Amino acid sequence: MPSPRTFLAGDLGGTKTLLALYSWDEKQLKQQHRRRYLSNQWTSLEPMLSHFIAHLPGEMEQPNNGCIAVAGSVRHGEARITNLPWSLKEKDLCSATGLKHLELINDFGVLIYGLPFLNDAQQVELQRPQQHLSAQGPIAVLGAGTGLGMARGLPTKDGMVALPSEGGHREFAPRSECEWQLCEWLKADLQLERLSLERVVSGTGLGHVARWRLQHSDADGHPLRGLADAWRHGANDHCDHLDLPALASQAASEGDSILQEALQLWLAAYGSAAGDLALQELCVGGLWVGGGTAAKQLQGLRSSTFLEAFRNKGRFRPFLEQLPVMAVIDPEVGLFSAACRAHMLAEQGGTLT
Repeated sequence: MPSPRTFLAGDLGGTKTLLALYSWDEKQLKQQHRRRYLSNQWTSLEPMLSHFIAHLPGEMEQPNNGCIAVAGSVRHGEARITNLPWSLKEKDLCSATGLKHLELINDFGVLIYGLPFLNDAQQVELQRPQQHLSAQGPIAVLGAGTGLGMARGLPTKDGMVALPSEGGHREFAPRSECEWQLCEWLKADLQLERLSLERVVSGTGLGHVARWRLQHSDADGHPLRGLADAWRHGANDHCDHLDLPALASQAASEGDSILQEALQLWLAAYGSAAGDLALQELCVGGLWVGGGTAAKQLQGLRSSTFLEAFRNKGRFRPFLEQLPVMAVIDPEVGLFSAACRAHMLAEQGGTLT
């Protein structure tokens, strides 16, 4: 029989999907069972979920509630998946699996439900304030990956409520002559009338910053210059065999002065964007830095380059210095956060907020 003490959690992406069963032991969520699926080998999510539930180990209770984080937008219980020809509906998924309640949620917004419950193995402190403004209050997260994700959370008597955001698409605002030159060059290179923030502050953006720096005359003959041009023309075709951001980061870590300049510019722009988000949301409950680059760029996120740009907001510097700032390093934080949301729904009797 389905159990209110077990929860289905999922993290659905265009390449892979993680499904897991969690249980609640009155103190914390514990993962009981997990499977990894290749998304494009399935016609839709319904048969994948049915397969997962049908092949649970015999001693495990079937779940009653679930939450699936999806790489795409969700409206009125329906979702379209980026990079997959799938159209999903919560009611159809419940019918196919026997679940009583299932929520689809954006795979970045879902983090809001997991962040307050992360342990020390899942996050790293970037800034510890001498005096924390408030343990209770709004929280926010931003994360540089393929793009720049943002979300905010408001505490209520029934738990945290996630509010989605498309803040990564706001205008990139240059703060220096170098950033202005980068902005103008990128608009011309990408044939854009405006430059969004995520064109610079993202994993892809690090590749663009590296390309800009490598086109200067002092980079003639640089071993990555030709690769940067190849990446530019393959980036829009999901060119997976050439990872310019990773190559640029590696070169910077090995002492390449040109790529060190590019990485420092990127980190400063990232820190400034984080400070802007913190001011916009007044997230006294904490700011988290997530996304696919967080663990890879942890040393940079801890650096004065990132943190000084974060704090450098004029009269609001003292406020920003008193905010706790963490980096999310758990690669499966989306799955964990979906489990937290499923547990929250069970506590609310399945009521969607």
